[in-house]
Amino acid sequence: MGYQVWAPQARQVAVRVAGRDHPMRSDPARTGWWLTDGAGAPPHEDGTRYAFVLDGGEPLPDPRSRRQPDGPDGPSAVVDHARYTWRHPWTGRQLPGAVLYELHIGTFTREGTFDAAAARLAHLASLGVSHVELMPVCPFPGRHGWGYDGVALWAVHEPYGGPAGLKRFVDTAHGHGLGVVLDVVHNHLGPSGDHLPRFGPYFTERHQTPWGAAVNLDAPGSDEVRDFLLGSALAWLRDYRLDGLRLDAVHALADTRALPFLEELSTAVDALAAETGRPLFLIAESDLNDPRTTAPRDAGGIGLHAQWSDDFHHALHTALTGESQGYYADFARAPLAALAKTLTGVWFHDGTYSSFRGRAHGRPLPGDVPRHRFLGYAQTHDQIGNRATGDRLTAGQLTLGAALVLTAPFTPMLFMGEEWGAGTPWQFFTDHTDPALADAVRDGRRREFAEHGWPASSIPDPQDPATRLRSCLDWSEPGREPHAGLLRWYRTLIALRAAEPELADPDTAAVRVEFDEDARWILVHRGTLCTAVNFADQPRELPLRGHQVLAASTELPCTGGRLVLPGGSAAVVRGGTGRG
Repeated sequence: MGYQVWAPQARQVAVRVAGRDHPMRSDPARTGWWLTDGAGAPPHEDGTRYAFVLDGGEPLPDPRSRRQPDGPDGPSAVVDHARYTWRHPWTGRQLPGAVLYELHIGTFTREGTFDAAAARLAHLASLGVSHVELMPVCPFPGRHGWGYDGVALWAVHEPYGGPAGLKRFVDTAHGHGLGVVLDVVHNHLGPSGDHLPRFGPYFTERHQTPWGAAVNLDAPGSDEVRDFLLGSALAWLRDYRLDGLRLDAVHALADTRALPFLEELSTAVDALAAETGRPLFLIAESDLNDPRTTAPRDAGGIGLHAQWSDDFHHALHTALTGESQGYYADFARAPLAALAKTLTGVWFHDGTYSSFRGRAHGRPLPGDVPRHRFLGYAQTHDQIGNRATGDRLTAGQLTLGAALVLTAPFTPMLFMGEEWGAGTPWQFFTDHTDPALADAVRDGRRREFAEHGWPASSIPDPQDPATRLRSCLDWSEPGREPHAGLLRWYRTLIALRAAEPELADPDTAAVRVEFDEDARWILVHRGTLCTAVNFADQPRELPLRGHQVLAASTELPCTGGRLVLPGGSAAVVRGGTGRG
């Protein structure tokens, strides 16, 4: 196989290999494509570095580069995926019944590499989670960042370990019985290092997004752009043996075509799953509260397999913290009522008025939609890192949050370190190599929080290496109290979820919620099981007696059969009847 590239606007194209430019010819079978083949073609072997030269200009990296050894602006390198020998056979792990664990390679360990993260996977296996969800790993300028400004959508960030490092990580995870999900960003590319517009109409001014011109999904040339994104997604699943993809902010994908790109993607992923015999899935991040996102294609939906459930997070967060700013305002008016609504109906805004948006939002979700299609969580990278100082929930708040997240009808997801109440924050950090961009990001973030009363000096400098270091997990914490106690609680709840089929039942018809907004307690009934949470500081007697305690976050008082929860505690019980 030789070199090939889509460059419909170019008059001449060459590929530069070992300092020599080799002319490419237009492909008669594909409009706008250029290729090399036949006698005299340059070498195309694993590790060969190359770049494309359009109309005699400067060399540019391959839009479909599998490796950028010198960063996004350097030459590309050929990757022969067949050269890697997989050590662990893998038939996949499906999403129903899963417990996901979101982590960021650059801060999961201070080393910030795939190999260092792989060395910690035994901890996740013993925790009981089923899948690791990696934040984006595509190349971006600099060494450290969140990854949402990636610019080479087929390649792997070299400082993390490049393609080989990702394969070793996935292979090790599979050896521990863990599936791997990757967060991918299709709605925009980073503000620097993006060379795609020089090759073709990858973006369109027809639509504007928070990042500028939209990725071209429906304007002229969009067939090739969609194929570019589809090919990238399938390559992650096929070449790296990933189990699923998390799709960032799909509501920002501007697409007016009759066949939506996301539907095309879900069709292709289902076909690959059938071909490989592995269960593969797509998880959307969407704030639309639109049932069509996960509805089957044959029922008029897009056919994505799951999506994040921010409304559940917001209701839980307001119940735990009492915060009421921004989008929390509607949930904070009656947080336990909001929590009850999301536990039974998934969305709080299902056509109701959203004061944050200044309009009605969402639509009701049919009751027969399996709730494993929605991820429930107390924390995510967004909900921590987009706070002014990246502060996490406290151990006490996580004790209660874990009880609800891990016994809810949703697919639970944890954010790295929450299982032991990590004392480290998770802050917004960047490593932009463009000084002007670095200043703009720093000043813009401080200006944003100044509007809410935060002095500039209190907002961490994203470009300061210390900001990233503060965000790295401290792996000495899980072995000492009080972190070890919270870790035992998480392990107990995850094991209980695995052992009790009622807790993994995605049917909300078996979910019934009782609560007292003033007394600040809630009961979530899952068939014969019940999760009881006391948000108040004082003990509360709950309307249950004759129950069997399966798990409790603290020692419960002996009360003659009544369920009395100390302040700030939770329990999971079997059976029990109301007070007579």
